[in-house]
Amino acid sequence: MDGAARDDGAAAAVVARVPGAAALGLLPPPGAAAVPGTLLADPGWTAEVLAVRAVRAGTGDRRVLATVWWYSLSSVLLTPALAGLVTGRPLSGRLDDTAVHLRAGAAPVAATATAGRGDLAGELRGTLAAVVAAVAGAGGVRERPLWAVATDSLANRLLALGRALGDVPTAAALAGPLAAAVGAPLPAPRYEDVAGARFTRRASCCLLYRVPHEALCTSCPRRHPAERRVLLEDTAARLRA
Repeated sequence: MDGAARDDGAAAAVVARVPGAAALGLLPPPGAAAVPGTLLADPGWTAEVLAVRAVRAGTGDRRVLATVWWYSLSSVLLTPALAGLVTGRPLSGRLDDTAVHLRAGAAPVAATATAGRGDLAGELRGTLAAVVAAVAGAGGVRERPLWAVATDSLANRLLALGRALGDVPTAAALAGPLAAAVGAPLPAPRYEDVAGARFTRRASCCLLYRVPHEALCTSCPRRHPAERRVLLEDTAARLRA
């Protein structure tokens, strides 16, 4: 699984503008394997990845494995293009121009991309459609829930970038117009403000709670709204600390 994207210097220019770029997945860690973005659209390769991840996850439920895989992959995959958008130094959203970097157990930890070509929404539409189809085929899941996961990843990544850059409102304001430009079936991203902090109002469940020894995510839509708000208030307090 070797296939780093061609280095044209564009990614480095974005990394230089984003504090904590490595923690955000914009810099691959040592030892991570580079996977060409085009491979992510291969349902056969994706099925192999799910088999590898099943051992560590402790479940053979392919629907769960596929959804959790897409939840982690989509977050990493979208980050370079969104970082380029936020910093004004466009990076490509095309699979041909992207590499995803995996740690042991097929865990996505970073993505790299070359310079953008001017139509980010169109690039992301093609990328999401191709990878969602592969994940759905490999996992035997419907595509629409995977599109909902993608919109939550888009919203979450823009929030994380906004926090890193110290301007959450500006970064979050990019989510709606970008998703609208990508178009259906990508749902509109939503945010909510709790105790002075902004969070994604999730449209999806990643099914992580179906993995042995895992729990519902803090912002999971399956939680009772009052319980979710209390947990988000605690998270907001930690963000302010």
